[in-house]
Amino acid sequence: MVIGVPKEIMPHEKRVAATPETVQRYIKKGWQVIVEQGAGQGSYFSDEHFVEAGATIEPDVERLYAKADLILKVKEPQFNVEKNKHELEMMRSGQILITFLHPASPANHEMVKMMAERGIIGLTLDGIPRISRAQAMDALTSMSTCAGYKGMLMAMNALPKFVSPIFTAIGSIPPAKVLVVGAGVAGLQAIATARKLGAIVYATDIRPEANEQAMSLGAKIVDLEIPAEVATGTGGYANELPEIWLEKERNKLSEVLPEMDIVFLSALVPNRRAPILVTENMVKSMKPGSTIVDISIDQGGNCDITPHGTSETKHGVLIHGIKNIPGHIPETSTRMFAKNVYHLVDYLIRDDQVHLNFEDEIIASIIVTDGRQIVHQGAKEAMGLL
Repeated sequence: MVIGVPKEIMPHEKRVAATPETVQRYIKKGWQVIVEQGAGQGSYFSDEHFVEAGATIEPDVERLYAKADLILKVKEPQFNVEKNKHELEMMRSGQILITFLHPASPANHEMVKMMAERGIIGLTLDGIPRISRAQAMDALTSMSTCAGYKGMLMAMNALPKFVSPIFTAIGSIPPAKVLVVGAGVAGLQAIATARKLGAIVYATDIRPEANEQAMSLGAKIVDLEIPAEVATGTGGYANELPEIWLEKERNKLSEVLPEMDIVFLSALVPNRRAPILVTENMVKSMKPGSTIVDISIDQGGNCDITPHGTSETKHGVLIHGIKNIPGHIPETSTRMFAKNVYHLVDYLIRDDQVHLNFEDEIIASIIVTDGRQIVHQGAKEAMGLL
């Protein structure tokens, strides 16, 4: 088994899919690891460190793709400007790709179709089920923790006012108000970070259990009045809501958005496009100088005017649609990510071959293309293929 680890080419992405520590683990299993030259530089892992761990360094990424059986990446395949071709064009039929694919996101539909056309087997890390035997593989939880922390710091850094209450000779300055929409892993980390820095924090989620967790961290709950039986799906995840309930949710959010300085959007539905919870008219109602961080952008975004992959000021509100927020703390996020990927690879490989049992809950949840066609249910629904 030959494992290939290319350098990430998304702008400003500093993470890499393996570390010298995980390379050592792969080598001990008897597998070969090829790392593209400079792949770990952004996360402070040198080529020398990878060589010491047993990896081969390859300066030409096309040769890396040609030699590898299994490709490990952080972000979905992109167009490689230096090679003047898409990363998928360097891959061959039957080759396996493990990365975050976010296949239900409209921005990734053409890429997913291209994977199927080229016979590539695509496994998406955002599909790992949150069950006990998959915890060590759950890169989405790891990266959500990073995104909740760093995303909230980014919002506060952009805010044109103090976050914590300040007392001065000319009077007191009140704290900033923060609203966290979606109290999952990222949302809870964002709440904790905002609370530590002195903000008044409000939170909301359609799931009662998630609101209880947010409240335990000191957040004030905005009740969306969505019945629990409608809101909560399998495994405690949020359900995909019918439009009538989404409209009710938006109406409730509209009542509080004008008061907020920061709105942190992290509401996701597993294997589906992110629900639109903040419309352009709702953004217009917000205070000039306020900030939205939409970390659900990989799955389409919770705000319908979030810029894809960048940050823009619209209607006086700075909206962050950056896709690689965990990459802004690359050393920590890479260590976490690489360990998650190692545990998944170790689970998949038996007798030096990747075994894909589609009856297995983990594999059934992460398979996007099977080497012939698109099989991911959420992607097919979003593409209108069902």
